Amino acid sequence: MDDTARTAPTAPPATGQGRAPTLDDYARHSAYSDPGGHAALLAAVDPVPAAIGTAACTAVVHYRAGRPVLTDEQGADIDRRWLASVLDAATDRCPGPLDAARDQAQQVAGCCRDHTLLSVGVLREHGIPARSRIGFAGYFEPPFFHDHVVVEHWQAADPAGPDPDTGDAGGRWVRWDPELTADGPWDFDVHDMPTGPASPFPTAAEVWRAIRAGEVDPASYGVDPGLPHLGGKDFVRGYVLLELAHRMRDEVLLWDVWGAAPDLPGIAGLMGQSPPGAVPLVRLEPETWDALTDALATLLVAADAGDAAAEEALAARYTAGLGPRGRVVTASPSGRLGITDLAARTTRWRGTGATD
Repeated sequence: MDDTARTAPTAPPATGQGRAPTLDDYARHSAYSDPGGHAALLAAVDPVPAAIGTAACTAVVHYRAGRPVLTDEQGADIDRRWLASVLDAATDRCPGPLDAARDQAQQVAGCCRDHTLLSVGVLREHGIPARSRIGFAGYFEPPFFHDHVVVEHWQAADPAGPDPDTGDAGGRWVRWDPELTADGPWDFDVHDMPTGPASPFPTAAEVWRAIRAGEVDPASYGVDPGLPHLGGKDFVRGYVLLELAHRMRDEVLLWDVWGAAPDLPGIAGLMGQSPPGAVPLVRLEPETWDALTDALATLLVAADAGDAAAEEALAARYTAGLGPRGRVVTASPSGRLGITDLAARTTRWRGTGATD
């Protein structure tokens, strides 16, 4: 699997430089959502949640949900990081519109992050500000909350004037899940989801704060209730940094890690057997990591509430060192472990010598 798109998109100047992303930034492609030579495919999708969700879930099959039988080629799909690469595979296997019916073997294997990245790509291709949100969904297998990624798009102010009931004259972020359809068994609007810590989809920052306050059971949050090693307090802590990265338009894989070294299989060995500086991870005392995450979560929640100073503080801290510095460790669910060069768009997999 070549994760370098055939027509490699040119990455726009890095959002940040100490500055929070603006609506104009969110309306433009990031390096991750840039479709490369497939812009017309995205432009052909009607930029409304129902149509976008159909296209996303037709082109991409979740690699784990429903236990699909994947081809060998699809088994490597899950590490496709760039939307251009996802679309390369989708068009190779089934040319034509993204929402055209295709056999499962013709789909690209991915996860919620990929459904959301494709959705965000469609919206940005239409000039609509959009971003991905990292958190936990409590509606798939309650009372468990699965790690999840959903879409937010900016709904501009109504030109007719303020809402007569609320007096609200401004725009707002509308949150929705591209994997859900309106005819499902949901007790909320899947195309305009409630938000907040008690909502069906609390963000990673909201969950972290609830864990720290002793308000929720950390074991109720993770990948799957049958995989307790991929859940709990430390797992949520890592997702707060992912939430920040996606907010800054770095829509990395959910298994990309950098900064503080997580307790994941193979990480200690990778660090111990690599030359100094070769691995973009450092040892951090749990108390220090917790305190840093407390600060980030507080800022993230404040930014969601409209605090512009919090937005700027997040951007400054991200640019100053909390964001990936050109490389990440990729701890793939396939069992592969590698170091990814984000500029070269290549991953060198440990133990195999393979690079893709």
